[in-house]
Amino acid sequence: MPLASSPVTAGVPSGGNDGIFGDIEDAINASVAAQVQLTAMGMDMRKTIVAAIRQTALAESRRLAELAVADTGMGRADHKQAKNDLATNRTPGPEDLEPECFTGDHGMTFVDYAPFGVIGSLTPCTNPTSTIINHGIAMISAGNSVVFGPHPAAIQSTLEAIRVLNRAIVRAGGPPNLLTSIAEPTLRTAKILMTHPKVNLLVATGGTSVVKAAMTSGKRAIAAGPGNPPVIVDETADLPKAARDIVAGASFDNNMPCICEKECFVVQSVADRLILEMQHAGAYLINRQHVDSLTKILITEDGHPNRDYVGKSPQVLLNAIGLSVPANIDLVICETVEEHPFVQEELLMPILAIVRVSDYNAAVEAAIRAEHSFRHTAIIHTARIDRITDFAKRIRVNLFVANGPCGAALGTDAEGYSAMTIAGPTGEGACRPRTFSTRRRVALPGSLRVL
Repeated sequence: MPLASSPVTAGVPSGGNDGIFGDIEDAINASVAAQVQLTAMGMDMRKTIVAAIRQTALAESRRLAELAVADTGMGRADHKQAKNDLATNRTPGPEDLEPECFTGDHGMTFVDYAPFGVIGSLTPCTNPTSTIINHGIAMISAGNSVVFGPHPAAIQSTLEAIRVLNRAIVRAGGPPNLLTSIAEPTLRTAKILMTHPKVNLLVATGGTSVVKAAMTSGKRAIAAGPGNPPVIVDETADLPKAARDIVAGASFDNNMPCICEKECFVVQSVADRLILEMQHAGAYLINRQHVDSLTKILITEDGHPNRDYVGKSPQVLLNAIGLSVPANIDLVICETVEEHPFVQEELLMPILAIVRVSDYNAAVEAAIRAEHSFRHTAIIHTARIDRITDFAKRIRVNLFVANGPCGAALGTDAEGYSAMTIAGPTGEGACRPRTFSTRRRVALPGSLRVL
């Protein structure tokens, strides 16, 4: 049956191509119609849709990863594929929405999860395709439709991910346009999306400016801002393992994920050994002169990272100062003082500044300062459980890892679910379907208590 006569497309604005429209109003109106249709189809259809999204996302994972690199000029295709696969396999589905039930002498009350309706999602250039997969699964599982506002540096890969998932949804029997966007997003269309009366919830995943815009839009907002995750290594740590974990985490996708280790505070007595072990694990140590040269290139006059080098490989960064390193080098490491911009700024580049400290307490105090109260991510390597507990209490982040690489916080070779939106500024933490739901409470006094 052609789509034009299908009952699930009745009233949908024309002009869309697998969810991509020429006008933002059409994209929003199509999303409204799709959400109504999704609600009418029931929970079993959501499960069918999510299963179809997972199957298709896995099949398209490598292609979307390569497209993201080509589109943005940042990161590594193999690591972006890993992020796509993680989002596909570890994002919770409708099973996350189990209702709560309370019974007693006075009857029964239950709390269920209901959709917001239409969600406006502003997505980043650092994780463009994996964010679409993650949001598609989580937000549809909660019964919502989504209008995406792609980052200007990742338009083509973001739109293609939307097209791919929409085709999977329709093939599974779901409504078209559950995920929408426009072919040429602009600041004007982003503003319309953030203030449109038919958009019920905003989700902003990105830097400080997009978070501020979402939180001042006048709408309910879930905001995932920047991070600057510190990693601490104390004198009791398993140094070879700590080195391998830190290099693996800090080099992942050229350090673009916001959870990656961005600076390291190591107790003086084990610093030399840690640095040596990191070199054995694939890191390249540069000297103070190289640090000065690299700083002039990578840090702008106003003290911020040079965007031209965000997400570039260690080879590209070091070639810029006349150094040639083998292709198997995954991370640049250097020693600096705490005040250095490589410590205080979120570079989003495969460079890890290492700062020697006198003891564990000095490491914690420096880590808290460097984290800047973003409430994002922190990591520690230690054999002492009391220090794990103490640091977790004092750093007050949403994601905390002990004796592992940063990816463990989101389920990589660890337990727990995955999320591409870590909402620190608004407090939701690692987002999941229930994050994108409203809680509805129904009381039946004197009824359905059968004991």
